[in-house]
Amino acid sequence: MLLSAAKSVGGARCYLVLAVALAATACRPDQVEHLKDSKRIGVETANWEVKRIMPRDLLRATRWAGDSLTATADTLLRQTLARELAAGGVARAAAFCRPEAYPLVDSLARVLKATARRVSPQPRDPAHQGALPVQGTGTDTTRTITRESQEVFVYQRPIVLNNALCLRCHGEVGKDLTAADYAIIKKQYPKDQATGYRLGQPIGAWQLSLRRDGVAEFWTMKTRKKWKEHKLPKLF
Repeated sequence: MLLSAAKSVGGARCYLVLAVALAATACRPDQVEHLKDSKRIGVETANWEVKRIMPRDLLRATRWAGDSLTATADTLLRQTLARELAAGGVARAAAFCRPEAYPLVDSLARVLKATARRVSPQPRDPAHQGALPVQGTGTDTTRTITRESQEVFVYQRPIVLNNALCLRCHGEVGKDLTAADYAIIKKQYPKDQATGYRLGQPIGAWQLSLRRDGVAEFWTMKTRKKWKEHKLPKLF
């Protein structure tokens, strides 16, 4: 009986010594290496999850991509024409009225795997001859999104003359557009039809053809979670 009790006490002591030894070898709080940027890692992990893209998602992404490209082109066109008109009038600005050819617009089109062109029933350049959208020609907020084939999506948006600056080249000859300036335009574009417009009128349309893989990649980028960097406090 006494021997059994002694063994029990001895066993307990052994367990106690072992527990103390393990505690002694455990990492102290200052030795624990915490995982850095755990939120960023979580966001990146979520971003790389495989997601199924439905047909309606591709149509939505086509609109997003088309809006992004055409808005960029329209903004650059206004800025460029304002600068060139101020620097050299219509004679200088006329050559810059091709936003689809601007390097930044072309670069974005390649990223989106899109082909962009502007069309008009009364074009300045015959190569841009084309019909306006059937509906919603009075507002540039109307979009026509279609899937031409399994691999190609089409985006179309009216171009409405909302900027008085555009009347310098597309307004009424003798009123908004001087005869001398129109002679310059006719020299560059002998078959010009793009005059006589008033503010608020549709002047043409953007037409984009986008590949499915470019649209899918844009949808993925637009729907990814974003990591917001913490702003550093102002030091001065």
